[in-house]
This record gives sequence, C-alpha cells and structure tokens, in this order.
Amino acid sequence: MSASDQGNSYLDKVVAQQAVLEDDLKARRSPPPPPGAVGAAPAPGPLAKRDRALGGAAPADRPGPGPVDVRISGFWRWKNVLVPPNAFVVHTRRGRAEPLHIGLGVSFRFNPSTDSFLVVPGATQTILINAYCICRELQGVLVQGYVQWIIQDFGTAYRKLDFGGDDPMRLVNLQLREQAEAAIKDKVATMGVRDVLSDKQPIIEELTARLRAVAEGEDNSDQGLGLRIVTVQIKEAVVSSSRLWENLQKPYRAEQGQIARLAELEAEEAVAQREMAAARIKETQRLEHERELAELRARNESQLFDTEAAEKLRRTRREHDDSREFAELQTETTRHALRMERERHEEEAETGRLRIERDHELARLRTEGELALADLRARSRHEQALLDLERDAARAALENERTPAAVQARLIASLPEIMARLPKPDELRAVTVGGADQTGVAGLVTQLAAVIGALRAATEGPGPEGR
Repeated sequence: MSASDQGNSYLDKVVAQQAVLEDDLKARRSPPPPPGAVGAAPAPGPLAKRDRALGGAAPADRPGPGPVDVRISGFWRWKNVLVPPNAFVVHTRRGRAEPLHIGLGVSFRFNPSTDSFLVVPGATQTILINAYCICRELQGVLVQGYVQWIIQDFGTAYRKLDFGGDDPMRLVNLQLREQAEAAIKDKVATMGVRDVLSDKQPIIEELTARLRAVAEGEDNSDQGLGLRIVTVQIKEAVVSSSRLWENLQKPYRAEQGQIARLAELEAEEAVAQREMAAARIKETQRLEHERELAELRARNESQLFDTEAAEKLRRTRREHDDSREFAELQTETTRHALRMERERHEEEAETGRLRIERDHELARLRTEGELALADLRARSRHEQALLDLERDAARAALENERTPAAVQARLIASLPEIMARLPKPDELRAVTVGGADQTGVAGLVTQLAAVIGALRAATEGPGPEGR
C-alpha cells in the first residue's frame, strides 16, 4: 500500500465504503403517492375526521407505526390488527397488568379507546462497527466488524428496551454498537499493533463474551435483555498512521525484496550454469555426432568394399560352379541316356527271350494238350468199345437167360409205362407181318419190335439221308 504523509487514503476509502454499506443496509420506505395519482388513497371522509378528532388510530388503508407493515381494518371501536408472521407484537389494555396478546405474528381485535400495541421486527439485525482504538504502543487503529443479533425472549425485551419511534430498532442498535465499540477498545488497548493486525480472534472472543453477558445474561439468569447474539466478526484492522503502516511493512518488504533478489541471483546463476551446461552438452553432442558420422562413413565404405569383393568372389564361384554343374549335368545326361539305352536293349532282349520262351511253352502245351486229347479220345473210344462189348454181352446173356413167357409178361407189364412215355404220334401206321404165326411168342415179339421200331422212327424223325 502506498500513502503520503498528509493522509491515509486507504483509511478514507474504508470509511467511505463503510458509510455506503451502512446506508445500503438501512430500510428505505417509499414516500406516499401524491393525491390524485393512480393507486393513491382516497380523501378522508367524515368517519376519518371523527377518528382523528377522537384521537383514534390511522385509517384501515394506512400502515401502522414503525417499519413493520401492519394492517388495521374496521372502524371506530371494532378494528382488527393484522401483524406479519415475522414480527413480534404485544397488545395491552387499560386496567390489565398483563398483556392480552404477545408473540410472533399474532393478530387481534383492537379498540382504540382502551388498547395499545407495539410491533417490532423479528428478523436478524446487523450492527456495523467502526471502533477507533488506541493499542498498547499508543498508536491509532481502526477496527471494523459487525454484530448480528435477534430477539429471543420478546416478553423480556419489550420491557427492558425502548422500541418506540418510527424505527423501533434504531435505539437498540445504537446501544449495542456503543457497548461493542467499548469492548473492542478495551481489548485493543491491551494488545500490540502486530497482534491486532495478525490475530483478531482474541478481539472476537472478548466482544462475543461481553455482548452475550449483556444481551443474554450471565449463566442463563433473568438479567439479560431478551436478545441472542447470533455472530460476531471482525472484518479488518487498519493502522491510522500511514507512516507507521509503511514502517510496519518495511521489514517484510525488505525481507521479501532480499528473498526476491536472492531468488533472482540464484535464478541467474542457475540459468548461466544451465546455459554453460547446455552449450557444453551441445558441443559434446556436435563432436560426438561428427565422430559418429566419420565412423559411419568409414564403416559404410568398408562394408561397400567388402560387399563388392564378396560379390565378385561370389560371381566367380558362381560361374565356376555353374560351369562345373553344367559339365556334371551333361555327363549325367549322357550316362542317363546310355543307361536308358542299355536298359531298353535289355528290356527288348528280355522281351524277345520271354516271347520265345512263351512260344515254346505254348507249342509244348499245345502238343501236350493234343497228345492228351488224343490219348483221352483213344481211351474214351476204348472204354466205349469195352462198354459196348460188355453191354452186348450182358444183353446177349440176358436175352439168352430170358424165357419167352417171362419176356412176354415183362413186356405186357411195361406196356402202360412205355405207352405213357411215348409221344402221341401224328399218324398211325399199321404194319402187318405175314407168313408167321401170330399167336406164338416169336410172332408176338416180332410184332412188338416192329411197333417199337415204328414208334422210334416216328419219334426220332427221318434219318440223315432223309433230311
């Protein structure tokens, strides 16, 4: 803070702001509207004039006394007082020691000739404090604070406090303000300037204790005013002398300037060291980079030379290997062709040999088959001749052994079977054998033989010569 020796501009500013704040906190009421304006009250009638002549209350449309918006309705002795819910009211009547009505927001009937009432705001009240104090070093100090209080026991408060006038709280606030300023001055007188500026809690505690002892009474006794202290706060403490204020600030400013200068020097030194370190690192990095580039170039050239030499050697070896592989491939191809040719000749010779052997074998098998077949045919003819001989012998034997009667009986017995097995002839031929005895056995056999031969001829059909 900068200030001249002629005055304390900061103190003047604080006082001006406090005055503006105090003026803003005051309740402002709008003036009554002019006669004839819209919403203006009508002119007083005969009843209003009579009420004023009798000393009665205000008309029903006019607010009651004080800053509380109290409405009074009715006329003459039959009036009603309507109290807002956030206002305390006490209603007394002539000839009664105790109030008829007392409490918060209580409405009642009112007779102007015998009754009286008092309305007090019930909201929290704020007192702004500007205490010009003298500290222990005999220096002027302005202490700013505020106190908030509220009515706790209206039955006690309306008896001990003066709530009269247009502003019921004005006198009570002034009294409490004076007591608060006195308590602050007493406490600041025992403290040093630095203590007042740095620690305001002792002032708050002292002020709270004194105000509560006055407003609420000590140890919950009935010596209080029926009020309750809501909060006590100290906003600011200002040294009145600008020179003293500057002197108080000089050690701290000098210490802070020293700290700032040392910080600047340390910062400059740190910056210089960092710059040198950065330059050294930069130069080292540049040299290292150049060295790495030289090594990289040499390594690249060496690798390039090695690569070229290795490529030449690889190409030479590859050409030699290719020529050798080509020669080996030609040799292997020739060998393979010779081997294939030899194998083909061998296969052809083997095939010819196998063909000759197969022909010889087939000729041998054909000869053996023909011989076996001829042998079988000869044997078959021999066996057939033997069988024919044996059959002829057996037949001759049988024919020799048979008697005519047996042969006749057997033929007669076999005739039905023979006739059943024989096919039905397409034509019937009659053969008559003459010149023989038809009744004898030889004639009968001859006839049967002729019949059988005819039937066989009919069955077998014509011979080879007749076809």
